[in-house]
Amino acid sequence: MATDVPADARLICALDQMAANPEMQRVREVAFAALHLAPGQRILDAGAGTGEVARWLATRLCDTGSIVALDASEAAIAAARARDEGTCVQYRRGDITALDFPDRWFDAVRCERVLQHLAEPGRAVAELARVTRAGGRVCLVDTDWESVAVDGLPRPLVARVREHLLATVVGQHLDMGRTLRRRLHHAGLHDVTAVPVALYFPDPIAAAAVLPMVNPMVPAEAGLIPGDLREDWFGALSEAGERGDFLATLTMWVAAGTV
Repeated sequence: MATDVPADARLICALDQMAANPEMQRVREVAFAALHLAPGQRILDAGAGTGEVARWLATRLCDTGSIVALDASEAAIAAARARDEGTCVQYRRGDITALDFPDRWFDAVRCERVLQHLAEPGRAVAELARVTRAGGRVCLVDTDWESVAVDGLPRPLVARVREHLLATVVGQHLDMGRTLRRRLHHAGLHDVTAVPVALYFPDPIAAAAVLPMVNPMVPAEAGLIPGDLREDWFGALSEAGERGDFLATLTMWVAAGTV
């Protein structure tokens, strides 16, 4: 992806690639099951991106009830509205740490890959619980970036790139995925469940949609790879892919609880 492509366009492209990835679709199936949804419910998808999950939920619920897709990005919300073809989804821009909804407004709430980027994730979880009715479900999905592992490349090269990624690039909370269960308990929810979902990528192309450090289309200016290693890193990735011995794994967590 060229560096002169607007940041909003890169965001939309990245969201689309991730949504199409079979491993991410598997994570979303686990999250769907954790919500215990029923037709006619009022649902919030907080951090909805371009709204693909919200529209998918609408089809699962036979377009009954109502679904609010909320995101902080105006560009993502605009793209979501443009893609909607008459579903029951409403699209809104908003701040997950200060939701503009009454107490106990939703029957179920989901939030995917947002908390890792927030300065105050506990505040966001409290807000999600506040707007969920008693007996309703809150489902959180996030990444344990410290679980990322790569095989098929020189170990010293992998170690240097991984160290750089975890130290300087990835979101503010590298361990967010495995903390979700604790955060739901601290927010006062009960019947809390937590399911680790191990993502498996057998080639660099499959991995690139979810692991940005193996995506050569991400601009060098993003800083995902140390400048002096970029050529060696992507060369080694290409060679491993051609040999057929590349492998990458990452654990995501799906945690849910009842208000």
